[in-house]
Amino acid sequence: MKRFGKTGIGFYKKYKSMNNLSEKESARYARQIMLNDIGNSGQELLKAAKVLVVGAGGLGAPVSQYLCAAGIGEIGIVDNDIVSVSNLQRQVLYTTSNQSRPKVEIAKQRLNDLNPFCKINVYKERLDAENAFDIISNYHIVVDCTDNFKTRYLLDEVCGKLKKPLVYGSIEDFSGQLTVFHYREGVSYASLFPEKPSKELMNGQPLGVMGAIPGVIGSLQATEVIKIITGVGEVLCGTLLLYDALKASFLRINCSE
Repeated sequence: MKRFGKTGIGFYKKYKSMNNLSEKESARYARQIMLNDIGNSGQELLKAAKVLVVGAGGLGAPVSQYLCAAGIGEIGIVDNDIVSVSNLQRQVLYTTSNQSRPKVEIAKQRLNDLNPFCKINVYKERLDAENAFDIISNYHIVVDCTDNFKTRYLLDEVCGKLKKPLVYGSIEDFSGQLTVFHYREGVSYASLFPEKPSKELMNGQPLGVMGAIPGVIGSLQATEVIKIITGVGEVLCGTLLLYDALKASFLRINCSE
């Protein structure tokens, strides 16, 4: 079985011995450790991993929760927004009493309660050309949970230059899509979507979405992160996965270069 250290990210041999699981950690992750393709060694890889989640909204909520619960050693969350009542229909990390508070502050509190063994770093700012390289360079994998094209193209550019896998997801209406960019010299967002939208669309406009859709796509994004780290299964690279909730269907589209 191919492990994370052989995918080009290469910290497994260096850090594995430093990330042995404690008795409490082994008990917490017992149902995951009993999977033959993960086991103790896979769980130690998760503990050694550093994952950056860009966006703490509809996708960022399930992604950060499932990665934290799975035992990722360090998670960074970038978002400059505050909780509003219109978020609560889909952003399940927050509650009514959290309104007007910064999302990253609430996220850190909730995730620390969920798993005290996971280190949570928060960046109460918008990811832009000024800070992207400095922030992303500290992590092994980046998860795109944004809702605007401008940030997506920026993430794509920076992750490409830094050779960081980028787990992409987007949602709209009753549908969503998912793939992994820059994995083992794989495709990029810009190669899949070479024509940039209009200036108005680039800056982002609110879109309608059924509340459960982010849960579906966000859970799949977290799954891809875990697969990349542990080396289990086939990473969704070179394939765009489309989800249609109204038809209860998934469609795979080959997007290899």
